[in-house]
Amino acid sequence: MSCMTSGEHPQFSNSSPLTVVALLRQRAEALPNQTAYTYLSDRGTEEGTLTYAELDRGARAIAAQLQAMGLQGSRALLLYPSGLEYIKAFFGCLYAGVVAVPAYPPRQTRNLSRLLAIVRNAEVSIILATQTVMKALKNGNADAADFARIPWAATDGDTPDSGKANRWREPKLDAGSLAFLQYTSGSTGTPKGVMVNHGNLVHNSAAINQMMIPPEAEGAIVSWLPMYHDMGLIGGILQPLYAARPGVLMSPLSFLMAPHRWLDAISQYRGAISGGPDFAYELCVRRVTPEQRATLDLSSWKVAFSGAEPVRPGTMDRFVAAFAACGLEPDACYPCYGLAEATLLVSGSGLSRGLHTVAVRKADMAENRVVRTDNFAAETQLLVGCGSAPPGHRIVIAHPERLTACAPDEIGEIWVAGPSKAQGYWNQPQLSQDTFAARLADAPAEGPFLRTGDLGFLAPDGELFPTGRIKDLLIIRGQNHYPQDIERTVQESEEAIRAGGCAAFSVEEGGEERLVVVAEVERQHRRGNMAELATRIGRAVSTTHGLAAHAVVLVAPGGIPRTSSGKIQRFACREGYRTKTLAVLSAAGDSTSA
Repeated sequence: MSCMTSGEHPQFSNSSPLTVVALLRQRAEALPNQTAYTYLSDRGTEEGTLTYAELDRGARAIAAQLQAMGLQGSRALLLYPSGLEYIKAFFGCLYAGVVAVPAYPPRQTRNLSRLLAIVRNAEVSIILATQTVMKALKNGNADAADFARIPWAATDGDTPDSGKANRWREPKLDAGSLAFLQYTSGSTGTPKGVMVNHGNLVHNSAAINQMMIPPEAEGAIVSWLPMYHDMGLIGGILQPLYAARPGVLMSPLSFLMAPHRWLDAISQYRGAISGGPDFAYELCVRRVTPEQRATLDLSSWKVAFSGAEPVRPGTMDRFVAAFAACGLEPDACYPCYGLAEATLLVSGSGLSRGLHTVAVRKADMAENRVVRTDNFAAETQLLVGCGSAPPGHRIVIAHPERLTACAPDEIGEIWVAGPSKAQGYWNQPQLSQDTFAARLADAPAEGPFLRTGDLGFLAPDGELFPTGRIKDLLIIRGQNHYPQDIERTVQESEEAIRAGGCAAFSVEEGGEERLVVVAEVERQHRRGNMAELATRIGRAVSTTHGLAAHAVVLVAPGGIPRTSSGKIQRFACREGYRTKTLAVLSAAGDSTSA
């Protein structure tokens, strides 16, 4: 994979905008009356729309207020539920040259400590919110005093008029100007602010447009993903703007409460591109009824991307089988890999390619080797390819300790270089140096690379196969075990376990690492014998992986800690187990899993 020079750009001419502000201004001038975004209510009806002209005017009005306060170059915390007000505020910050810090308003006191950590790390100068959120947080509890000391501005009070918008003055921005901070929780729960500049956003949007948007397929980009998260923000909001396609949006809660609403939106608005993590597809398979399926037409859906967590071939196969009668084609499946530190997309499969899988031997994977096999037995693992890097970007696999390049079909850490690589972590220079400026010991002139912390391998043809997280990797009795493999075994063995509701991790007991499994039990199954369920789970893990679970812990839905984007926090779950703060329904020890 060759690297372009810094002046090159996929599908971008020399006259193309270099900033997101210039891009939106261009759209507002050329397509003023075209609907940019449609937001759906929980009933699936249109709650509101924004044309490019309306978005530009609203952004200029908010930006003018921020400029009048002298805030250019400072940070603004965005506390909005999903909706059009958030979109206007985000672009308003960019229009003012203010660094946006997307977040999510906490429910009562939940996530308040994380928000405070973000406020302190980012050195926030102002908080933008709706009036409802502002009242709830400013008049909350003692912890809310930290928020009350920071200036607030509610942006939903009135409709922006031309007078306010006309007071806006375009800031001096270029590709290197910082656009926003994407805070990630990480496995430790400590938020880190990824610094994403305008050049990162434009380059990654161009890469997504080239690799994931079929030019011949008309239709909307549909998203239920959290707007404050990288996939929802860049994939669901910025990508429709870049591709000049309608963006149809809904809240994550609306999808989680009734998964068919997502598919209804694709059907109704002829969505061409949409997707989410693996658990979203599994949720649809489990909870969309035959009667609801009968109303769907998914023939317009050309790219059903799966990313943000391991792509499980069984999930996608079940999803395609469940909705084939609705017009969904198997070739629509689009595995991809990315992370906030690379803006979003790192690699993606080919269009109309579907799933590309390889079977490998588990025993060799435990020793970081990939040996392919045609024997689909219990001792093999089916892995999904996530395609290759976009033009101008490069992926290498490096030994995480020796920092040397791995051979093809050798598992190591995924390293990434290219114009989408973000600028580092805000106010953390040493961590930024360690993470974003890596060099290969055997090729120091190459890079610098982003160390993703993810494991994977490159096939001889250059396709990337992610296999897990370095920090989450379980090493028990000298053997490597991927927690997501154990979690998949648990979910596939018991229908009572909630989709995406399992965490496997290790604890030290008696001088050695021991396996603990925590699983969320669906509400309708909690009248059964919980002790027997825990016992069966332990036995399934033992049979499949040859591991005796030190403990199998059952909790209610929502009992497993998650990041702000919904990912399982295995580290936090381990801490909850260690400190006995998990709300346990039932538990079984290792005597049940032998």
